Amino acid sequence: MYRYDTYDQAIVDARVEEFRDQVARRIAGEMNDDQFKPLRLKNGLYLQLHAYMLRVAIPYGTFNALQMRTLARIAREYDRGYGHFTTRQNLQYHWIKLDQTPDILAELAKVEMHAIQTSGESIRNISADQFAGAAADEICDPRPWAELLRQYTTFHPEFSYLPRKFKIGLIASEQDRAAIKLHDVGLRILRNDAGEMGFEIHVGGGMGRTPFVASLIRPFLPANRICSYLEAILRVWNRNGRRDNIHKQRIKILVHDLGAEEFTRQVEEEWQAIQPQMDDIPMKEFERIAAYFAPPAFETGLSDEIDLSDPDFARWVKHNVHAHKQPGYAIATISLKKVGETPGDISADQMDVVADLAERYSLDDLRSTHAQNLVLPHVRKADLHAVWQALRDADLATASLDLVTDIIACPGLDYCTLANARSIPLAQKIAERFADYDVQRDLGELKIKISGCINACGHHHVGHIGILGVDRKGTENYQLLLGGSGAEDAALAKITGPGFDEDGVVNAIERAIGKYREVRVDGERFLDTYRRVGFEPFKEAIYG
Repeated sequence: MYRYDTYDQAIVDARVEEFRDQVARRIAGEMNDDQFKPLRLKNGLYLQLHAYMLRVAIPYGTFNALQMRTLARIAREYDRGYGHFTTRQNLQYHWIKLDQTPDILAELAKVEMHAIQTSGESIRNISADQFAGAAADEICDPRPWAELLRQYTTFHPEFSYLPRKFKIGLIASEQDRAAIKLHDVGLRILRNDAGEMGFEIHVGGGMGRTPFVASLIRPFLPANRICSYLEAILRVWNRNGRRDNIHKQRIKILVHDLGAEEFTRQVEEEWQAIQPQMDDIPMKEFERIAAYFAPPAFETGLSDEIDLSDPDFARWVKHNVHAHKQPGYAIATISLKKVGETPGDISADQMDVVADLAERYSLDDLRSTHAQNLVLPHVRKADLHAVWQALRDADLATASLDLVTDIIACPGLDYCTLANARSIPLAQKIAERFADYDVQRDLGELKIKISGCINACGHHHVGHIGILGVDRKGTENYQLLLGGSGAEDAALAKITGPGFDEDGVVNAIERAIGKYREVRVDGERFLDTYRRVGFEPFKEAIYG
């Protein structure tokens, strides 16, 4: 994983001290909240319903045991003993005191972490495939490119005064585990017919009030041209973006209004104009960064056999373990979706357990996922049973990846000032309704995603079943959506009709799933069946 050099460390340390002074002036009354707000947002600090929330960056979802232990210590000393992993692979603390924030940032800086650009009108945390560097199906490790783009865009003048926030997602396989087509810019690394490495570029995706699947604007861009091309995209948006209307400021609106063809024309024209004025990536600089992501010292000659005689362990392997590129190794996903708990939450004690496992069994490597889970990317197959036992003892061995109880949910009205409805209790009720493992196994892959407001932090637009919390004359109400996908077959879900109260939407989901069971054919996922039979049979089942 990437390590700070002296320049990186100096930037982060200087920002901490700068923010320490800003906080002191705010507490002393030398600036009001309107003046302080843009300063705190640039440092990942939000004011929510009950307290400040601090969002810690985990670039492209990669971190290590020392960093996890630091997150655990911060949770104990400055929060209420837990953290919350988000759909951008970051971690949030929901009970932060303003005067302690600079001390927290200083603690993070000691282990090469920060909260810079995790909020505000900036390029947010660049997300990537959580299996990067381990996946059997990738053509290369995409993280060096993610790190290069992170360094290039941080504090870059062209990227410092954007019309709105901007999100980049990056993968290097045909299977999309990072929902890149729902990003402002989605990048897929691939090779052309000549074997040259480059980027497939999608622009204009996003959820929120006006959701869009991104448009493919360039099937292939030589890899070393990515910085200048990204700058051309940002310049076109900066020039034409709707700064006058908060609901029309995202780049997806510009792509939609201009049309993908015209937007592409303007980007290509801008790119041709700026290329002579700027150097593209010196490959020496890429190689410097890539050296930090060299494959770890894998053992060779390991057995690929796994003893599955323990049925509970076998269940966990079936759902939470994936193929690794190195023989004798596997990728193990740690579910943060135990039935009855808050999706994405993890206690400080559990963080310490995960840190120990990463250090002992995963070559000191950890990942966070956009589905609010964690990953041990490099586990010897011979060690999987020991890992599972430790996770079981820590209440972290739920075998539910991509099943009906592996629910994505935002914090909702329990925490967020923007929310209209609670997400957490609803996620818990749905998980309890379908808690029986035989039921989950029978249903197969079924992704439920819940947002407490139209901002869609829970990705409801791309759930196989999506739920949106709305305010209906002062009462929490839930709209039900069907047929979305955030994967390589990206699609937006369709609202079924009038909303429900909390219990009503759980019952409506059960009726939709009942229709799936009734009409599916062998091997079909819920999404496959929905696409085959169409919307109306499900709507009729839901509303009767």
